[in-house]
Amino acid sequence: MPERVPKDEVARQVAAALAEDLGTGDVTAALVPSGQQVRAQIIAREPAILCGTDWATEVFRQLDPAIRLEWQAADGQPITADGAVLKLSGAARPILTGERTALNFLQTLSATATSAKRYVDAVSDTGCRILDTRKTLPGLRLAQKYAARCGGAQNHRLGLYDMVLVKENHIIAAGSIAAAVATARRTSPGVPVEVEVESLDEFAQALGAGADIVMLDELSLDDMRKAVSLNRERGARAKLEASGSVTLDTVREIAQTGVDFISIGGITKHVKAVDLSMRFEFAA
Repeated sequence: MPERVPKDEVARQVAAALAEDLGTGDVTAALVPSGQQVRAQIIAREPAILCGTDWATEVFRQLDPAIRLEWQAADGQPITADGAVLKLSGAARPILTGERTALNFLQTLSATATSAKRYVDAVSDTGCRILDTRKTLPGLRLAQKYAARCGGAQNHRLGLYDMVLVKENHIIAAGSIAAAVATARRTSPGVPVEVEVESLDEFAQALGAGADIVMLDELSLDDMRKAVSLNRERGARAKLEASGSVTLDTVREIAQTGVDFISIGGITKHVKAVDLSMRFEFAA
């Protein structure tokens, strides 16, 4: 099981989502008698990798701690079409109020985990690892990073604070790749330094500057292989990361060039929500 998101962060995200949806009160749920009890299920309509159970649980906990939840699968596990994901029982009103917020978290995070798993499976046995990026939904960075881990991917930097990533505009502003890396070593000692390059010439500069990781952005497969070979000739001092326009159709070929990582923004940016729905089974 991947390291979970801290409970206080989950609670904060859920509280914000409920406030956004609930506003001054659920005027539709008020149509239901306050004492009415129900049993319900959340059903998957398509195969996926489940993720978001902590968020859905917290939704119903904040609305009514007496609601009973029975998860039929755990985060990171596959779920099947028409299979029950969660069984609930308790007061109808808070279950109705929490339905959409719980589903929003589950659908989005399961989609992220499912996308990551597809890419991870596509490069199996190559030794290459799939990375996510910072292209996440605003306010859900830690949640989507966790979902990527549930799908078997690894996290790239979490934010602007835990890795130096020198890109084209940084290089222009700093004057050169060498100057940017040297300044990074001085201003952020001990923090990993990655340089994004767009040609083999820039790649050689990044190696010469002593970058810890070099991102090969939109390089051809042939140039990636040349970069891998040059890096090995120099003792493989840098880790190599491929990036840019990666799809499920191309990711294995890229992995087979010998790069260490492939970063894919689409894992978190191009998610298509997993089809889940809630159905009441019994009301009394």
